Amino acid sequence: MVADDAGRTPEGTTGRGAGSRQTWAALPWLVRSAVTWSACLVVIVAGLYLLGKIAVLLAPLAIALAVTIFLAALLDPVQLALRRLHLPAALAALLTVLLLLGLLFGVGALVWSLTANQFSELSQELVQGLQRTRDFVTSTLPVSDRQLDQLLDQARQGLGQGSVDPVSGARTAAEVLGSALLALVLLFFLLKDGRSMWRWTLSRTTGPNREVTAEAGRVGWRTLGAYSRGTMMIATIDAIGIGLALVVLRVPLAFPLALITFFGGFIPIIGATVAGAVAVLVALAAKGPVTALLVLAAVITVQQVEGNLLEPLIMKRQVRLHPAVILVAVTAGTLIAGIAGAFVSVPITAVVWRVIDTIQQHRQRQTPAPPPPTPA
Repeated sequence: MVADDAGRTPEGTTGRGAGSRQTWAALPWLVRSAVTWSACLVVIVAGLYLLGKIAVLLAPLAIALAVTIFLAALLDPVQLALRRLHLPAALAALLTVLLLLGLLFGVGALVWSLTANQFSELSQELVQGLQRTRDFVTSTLPVSDRQLDQLLDQARQGLGQGSVDPVSGARTAAEVLGSALLALVLLFFLLKDGRSMWRWTLSRTTGPNREVTAEAGRVGWRTLGAYSRGTMMIATIDAIGIGLALVVLRVPLAFPLALITFFGGFIPIIGATVAGAVAVLVALAAKGPVTALLVLAAVITVQQVEGNLLEPLIMKRQVRLHPAVILVAVTAGTLIAGIAGAFVSVPITAVVWRVIDTIQQHRQRQTPAPPPPTPA
């Protein structure tokens, strides 16, 4: 077979392209699979990294959108209940937002009246608990006081190396206030017109993709709603359980510690661990090691009951993720966007997983089954 001047064979294929295909076909299938999956993984990671960087650059807008979608999924049953009373969509959405504001301001006023004078005591108790922990470490481990002091000094210098900038603080406060106002406005419109927006989106999708898009959207929204309501319930139960244990053991500052446990419950695994560690440190400083061990046992018991009994009942199977997946998602979210990233990483992972699983199931249903083998 002779190639012409352009490098083409008489059959019309380029010699270079045919050689590349032959080289690729000659590789072992394991190498070809590794190259293909590695290329896909690089593209996916690069896309996620780019989206994360864009979200960090547009942090106020990204946080406002995340909070809006989370609250809309949480409050959607309330808005639907008001619509069943034959209220207009705008009035039902407005009443839902006002109910949320009333609940937030009421809880905030109650918390402030009960704990305004206790958070300074909480910081002092934490310092004393850390001092007792330091004494325990130096007395039981081969670490001298000087070495531990050097490590603590390095940590303090790392935390306090940035000076307070009033202009930066004012800008941050303005961004937070603007994000909160934007989230409220977007929440009203999403509750009022969210379903009509989704129907408009589906109307622009034609062909066989419309059915799978509609199904994936419904599954994703139900997953987000179940996650948001389930997380709220689990965080409340954790706060009540650990708070009651602190009250029974007569640990001071039980209400602030229960409040920290509640907010920590919105960051799976890591948030509950940090909140439990704070409670144990306060018990160690105020009541000694025996009470601290009892508090630790109470925290572990509550978390085990939550993880093995309450979470399967509340979250359901379609929302649950493996703990390893949760740890990776929370770590990645924290590295990309800090606390806000840790907060939104798990629900995003759950929704994406359910959407992908729904699309795969739809494709399997659409794929015709192979014919049965003919008898010999």
